[in-house]
Amino acid sequence: MAVLRVLMCEDSRLYAVALRRMLEYDGDIEVAAVCGTAEEAISALGRVNPDLVTMDVELPGMNGLEAVGEIMSSRPLPILVLSGYVGAGSEKAAAALAAGALDAIAKDDLDLHDPQGTMGAAFRHRVKALSRARVIRHPRGRLAVPGGATRPGHRASVAGICASVGGPELLTFLLSALPADYPVPLLIVQHMAAGFTDGLARWLDRAVAMPVAVAAAGIPAGPGAWIAPHGAHLIVTGSGRLALDGRAGAGHHRPSGDVLLHSIAATAGGSGVAVVLSGMGRDGAAGAAAVQRRGGLAIAQDEVSSVVFGMPKAAIDEGVDLVLSPGEIAGCLQRLRCEPLTRARS
Repeated sequence: MAVLRVLMCEDSRLYAVALRRMLEYDGDIEVAAVCGTAEEAISALGRVNPDLVTMDVELPGMNGLEAVGEIMSSRPLPILVLSGYVGAGSEKAAAALAAGALDAIAKDDLDLHDPQGTMGAAFRHRVKALSRARVIRHPRGRLAVPGGATRPGHRASVAGICASVGGPELLTFLLSALPADYPVPLLIVQHMAAGFTDGLARWLDRAVAMPVAVAAAGIPAGPGAWIAPHGAHLIVTGSGRLALDGRAGAGHHRPSGDVLLHSIAATAGGSGVAVVLSGMGRDGAAGAAAVQRRGGLAIAQDEVSSVVFGMPKAAIDEGVDLVLSPGEIAGCLQRLRCEPLTRARS
């Protein structure tokens, strides 16, 4: 079995030693190089030829965000961001994800003193899965919205979007393609580690024209992009308001794309829209099929543009109306004809 080669960019020698022990515990991952600066890591890529890079956010000199952009534009590789900062600091990790990094994990969530434990095994499994993801140079170059005049499309009162690995980059692109006054509410489930959702919402709110916020219980499902908080399912109710459900269920995801999309199917019927983007697993597939059965519009991202094709493929297997590139999805969202949710239910 081939050994996975990892290049670690980490300026704390103590942390680097512990992380190396964690990664190499099973013998099928090799930390081929440890670099204390981003400049050193970028210079070593050709010599080390890693399968995956772990990247600290806070580094002396060039920071982790700048390093991600440089690597993805010159020698694209799967990048896992390790952040010692959550809360306000997680916006930097969110920006790195939008620049092409595949995932972000808080350093405090890794118990490096217990490499043989369940958490260590799950972390190594995640690293191996990410190393197999598809990455390309200039990741947003393939996302351009097709030119030409738009035409009226499907009527829509609410659209649900679910994504996992590769999602923040796609969300940045899709939301950037929409105007500030875009009228169709966008409800979003983005699988990511605890502590990063708020930072992603704040970063997107500054990066795109339309308003973006973490969803809160009881508010109307109005214009803007509303991201499900970590640890709670996002639901649109029959009264047209958002609700949060902290109970378990719907597989191991909380929030769950399936829970969101099933609520859209039940509430919006034929004016509901489901979009399943890149990600591991099957979340969103059953919910998208439910939207389609109720006469709504179900869309899955195509394979060639997906970092990980698991979630879109599962949705396609369950049944969707359209399989589109990110640019085509953006064009489809632009052409939706807004229908208020109260009218859709009448």
